[in-house]
Amino acid sequence: MKRNLVYIFLLLIILSACNESVKSPVMVNAKPALYPDYTDVTVPASVAPLNFTITAEKFDRIDVVISGSKHGELHVQSKDIVQFPHDEWKQLLSDNKGKDLKVIVSLKQDGKWKQYQPFAIHVSAYPIDYGLVYRMIAPGYEVYSKMGIYQRDLSSFDQKAIVENTLVTGSCVNCHAFNKNNPAEMNLHIRGANGATMLLVNGKMELYTTKTDSTISSCVYPYWHPSGKYIAYSVNQTRQAFHVVRNERIEVFDQASDVVVYNIKTNQLTTSPLLKTADFETFPVFSPDGKTLYFCLSKKQDIQSNYKQIKYSLCKIAFDPASGKFGNKIDTVISAAKTGKSISFPRPSFDGKYLMYTQSDYGNFSIWHREADLYLRDLKAGVSRPLTEVNSENTESFHDWSSNSHWFVFSSRRGDGLYTRLYIASVDDKGKVSKPFLLPQKDPRFYDASLFSYNVPEFVTAPVRVNANELEKGLLKKDRKKMTYTKE
Repeated sequence: MKRNLVYIFLLLIILSACNESVKSPVMVNAKPALYPDYTDVTVPASVAPLNFTITAEKFDRIDVVISGSKHGELHVQSKDIVQFPHDEWKQLLSDNKGKDLKVIVSLKQDGKWKQYQPFAIHVSAYPIDYGLVYRMIAPGYEVYSKMGIYQRDLSSFDQKAIVENTLVTGSCVNCHAFNKNNPAEMNLHIRGANGATMLLVNGKMELYTTKTDSTISSCVYPYWHPSGKYIAYSVNQTRQAFHVVRNERIEVFDQASDVVVYNIKTNQLTTSPLLKTADFETFPVFSPDGKTLYFCLSKKQDIQSNYKQIKYSLCKIAFDPASGKFGNKIDTVISAAKTGKSISFPRPSFDGKYLMYTQSDYGNFSIWHREADLYLRDLKAGVSRPLTEVNSENTESFHDWSSNSHWFVFSSRRGDGLYTRLYIASVDDKGKVSKPFLLPQKDPRFYDASLFSYNVPEFVTAPVRVNANELEKGLLKKDRKKMTYTKE
């Protein structure tokens, strides 16, 4: 017993010797330039540790003290990066839910300490979903570069592959979508010679052929009906072209596109003549009550001569969930002719208060548009505003809501302007939006070394269960359930 106490005592001495006292620091009248920038952000109590470093200046040691408004304190000191112990971090946030954490950062340079102004991390009272599902893709313009669909536990740094395109040679995986963030109801497209659309319905996997003689392509952009009975899809003939100007790289556009709805029970695709015209209809989404189908609509243009005149309005049409029938008119919610801009990726919040969308100068593939920003529309007031709290000077594109509508995740090219990263922000009961925070990693330098972009982030309320062996066997067998088409 005495020997154990001696060992513990010696261990404490060794650990304490690792940390230096911050003596007589020079006070700096500024907040520290953290990387990632986690100053004054709002986070869920379950979030993984917000590890960071400082890259703007050199230092010998960095010292960080985080104290809770209620109680609790963390003290970390390092020669390079700040990594908070997971269990202590989790306890500190849990104890201070709904309150602020005070963070004090000090740097030792040339034998002397300096201390920055403290900043806050607000711990939200609103919970967040279990995790995120996203696609990671290597840079390049070829069709089938290295990619995969992955899931990340937001309470830790645990990332797992759901499916990678190495599962079947020469494939592309994309367009994953869930019904109200439910991992047991999922859509996933696998493109290529062994391609199929995979649907999970109540956790059961089925592979489909979605191209019919009456549709212009296989199903593309999906969105589930809240009842789980339908999935809205666009069908698109998509092309890409390269710019010759220095500040623009690539343009992706539709030569034709329509909107269809799939009835899971009857295995039938259907549409309205209003959604299958010579104009371009795309990005369908259902309202939370399932009675409205929103979509983006552009007048048909000559692609080669007028591609910058392709501007999408936000429109809607009534939908009857009981019969699967559409309304007899299209209403324009936001007119591209009036704004002079183009809308993509409409996403209503699940509480029915808001609709978030991406706005760019033209087209609908906003990930390649530096000017693309996020906008938020108050559906009751009928007013839209730019989300200046989260927008940057570079691309903001795809986004998704948490199941309680108090958090959203979005992809952004801020930083290096090349790779998309994932950011999360909160929305309170009054519609106030917080400063976004970068999806945390165990090593804060992770993104500098990563050669993958993160796109199409979707919240999930629990881990996704996909049997990769079953999926591989099904794809190689080429045994598909064929969707049928019926006129309304």
